[in-house]
Amino acid sequence: LLLPAAATAVYKQWIPNTNFETASNWDEGRVPCARDVVHFEKNKVVSVFVRSPHALTDMYLPLNGEFVLASGAGFAAFDGSWDPGCDSGATVRFADAEQHTWFNPMLWQALSPSRELDLSGRIFSVDEERVPCRYDDVIFQPETSFRVNVDSSRQVIHLRSISLMGQELSSPEAWAGYLRGPSAPLQFHGNGTLQVTGTGCPDKSGCACGNAPDGHRICTALFRASGRQCPAVTCRNPLQPLGHCCQVCGAIINLDFTPDFDLQKYQDRLVQALLSQPKYAGVRMAISKVHKAQTFLGVIPQSSTPLIQIVLIDDEAGAQTGTTAEQLAADIMDDIAHHGEALGISSGKMEVATGSTFSRQVGSHALSRITAGTVLGLLFSLLLLGGILFLHRKGKLRLPALRHPRPWDRAEDLASPAPAVDKGFDNPMFDV
Repeated sequence: LLLPAAATAVYKQWIPNTNFETASNWDEGRVPCARDVVHFEKNKVVSVFVRSPHALTDMYLPLNGEFVLASGAGFAAFDGSWDPGCDSGATVRFADAEQHTWFNPMLWQALSPSRELDLSGRIFSVDEERVPCRYDDVIFQPETSFRVNVDSSRQVIHLRSISLMGQELSSPEAWAGYLRGPSAPLQFHGNGTLQVTGTGCPDKSGCACGNAPDGHRICTALFRASGRQCPAVTCRNPLQPLGHCCQVCGAIINLDFTPDFDLQKYQDRLVQALLSQPKYAGVRMAISKVHKAQTFLGVIPQSSTPLIQIVLIDDEAGAQTGTTAEQLAADIMDDIAHHGEALGISSGKMEVATGSTFSRQVGSHALSRITAGTVLGLLFSLLLLGGILFLHRKGKLRLPALRHPRPWDRAEDLASPAPAVDKGFDNPMFDV
């Protein structure tokens, strides 16, 4: 079963590259051949990895850039001999690599802990978590060059480690040393700064991704890459997961947790006991810790509250959209009702939106120890009140007497030359 491995994925691999041999890096859609004239824009900064030897007619180089040559790679002038598939030369231009941005979810691939591609497809991430989070390991594939724009709303983007050119940099000192080298300015540009910490998430209940400040960049890049806005949904009043750019049909469960909660163990439990069942083959799940903003009267922002968010979507269509996800959500809530306290879950709330219903909250569960606490509080209040009344009847306790003001006597007021004083008021403002 591959799903538990997928659930633990904290490796994010950068997809595009600036390799010389990558056909999509050239405006002609092919690698230059011997009769071609290769053209790099002179004002474009670029790092290019060259894997093999090439013969060329001519080549215009950038003013600021580098070629990283593999063993045996290089360039030679075309000697005029016949080159199959290259009968007529052309000017072939290197594509603009400035467009590749760090916060584009389409440019990252999640890997399993063994650094193999996650092919299960059953576990997904909300859009903010598709981009490397603060405790993730980032991988740039060996023997590849790249250039990435790290513009950010944050001054520093924290990561656990970065692997590039086959070397893993997992300490602040190692990363600082790399940044002082010649390649880093050619590979990373923008106003953000990447910082390697070498530390993973310290909380077994999970850690929030930390990409919320750049959520607008993520959604903008996602829409630009797909060429459209959010896809149309077939349910009425769809749900909006935290950290996701678009609304969804299906179910969202929000969990409050105790210090005993272990996110990874709970993920594995859901995958093995529920999600892997054949009847839920068409359901996909995202689960992570998020921070939900709290407001006063729905307007004034207050502190945020951490919770565990479970998003369930399915492949149903029409009126059946979201119904299988709703069934799985109901099973999860039932499991919480029976085992939540042992799992470190203090309460859970479920919302659903299907093709046949409006979005609504259809279930919630709070553990018995919370209810017991409320009951004990009421009992204590009743005992306290009973004790006060008992002591009062025994004469052990005197309660303050309530005095009621008398109405104004208008006749007395008119007959008296002095200001009338209502003897029922104790306010010194009325004393003569």
